[in-house]
Amino acid sequence: MFNKLLTILTLSAGLLASPSQAQTEGGKLEVIASFSILADLVKQVGGARVEVTALVGENSDAHVYQPKPADVARIGKARLIVINGLGFEGWADRLVKSSRFQGDRLVASRGVKALKVRNAIDPHAWQDPDNIKIYIDNIRQALIAVDPAGSADYNAQSAAFLAEVEKINKDVKAAWEAIPREKRKIITSHDAFAYYADAFNVIFTSPQGVSTESEPGARDVAVLIRQIKQENAKAIFVENMSNRRLMDSIVAETGAKIGGTLYSDALGGEVKTWTDMMRHNTRMLTEALK
Repeated sequence: MFNKLLTILTLSAGLLASPSQAQTEGGKLEVIASFSILADLVKQVGGARVEVTALVGENSDAHVYQPKPADVARIGKARLIVINGLGFEGWADRLVKSSRFQGDRLVASRGVKALKVRNAIDPHAWQDPDNIKIYIDNIRQALIAVDPAGSADYNAQSAAFLAEVEKINKDVKAAWEAIPREKRKIITSHDAFAYYADAFNVIFTSPQGVSTESEPGARDVAVLIRQIKQENAKAIFVENMSNRRLMDSIVAETGAKIGGTLYSDALGGEVKTWTDMMRHNTRMLTEALK
């Protein structure tokens, strides 16, 4: 279905705008980001000079994304497309090729030290503030490359954002210092927090791997249920873009409670920015463990 849709859309791709035309009527730079968290990072660095569109919006799962005709049209008109990389957007290469995109392309995670979970690369590198510093610099350089006139703005906005990220980093570390290390054990719906775990010395366990494209097997779920009972875990957490039925069944089997909703792959609700996400997730997790 994916390839058939892209073939149909490609027939009209020649009508799409060239990179030199990739500005809004207000003169802003047209930028496409693959998903909502990345779109926020671009907005923070780009400020008023950019118009950013997320292909995969709030409360939506980028792992199982299916292209729409409007998405192909948007990509064709953009000056810059920003993706996460690390295998997060398995659909990106085909989609960009089908749109006959002629602008610049940035892999925002370039330079990040990738972690592995269950022998697979974990793409959720944005969960570590130190990695976000790399993302910010990559985005800054890419925006300056396509819009040199805005370099002063991009440099200033990057510096301000980096200062905010450093404050978040310190605040999250301080919040976890109040939780004994032996209690820092979290159950989540899929493996999206390896970078957060590595940065803040927390143990995350889930029934599902780094992608949500396939359901976990019965054996994986049984092992997790047994582990929850052995460790007497008090709370498990769902994500805003996950299937809650699986977690509800685990709750029924273990007697644990749903500790709240975490944001891993998408923004949503009152969580509108990467900063909101980090503060919300940390508050939910630490309060459940006190």
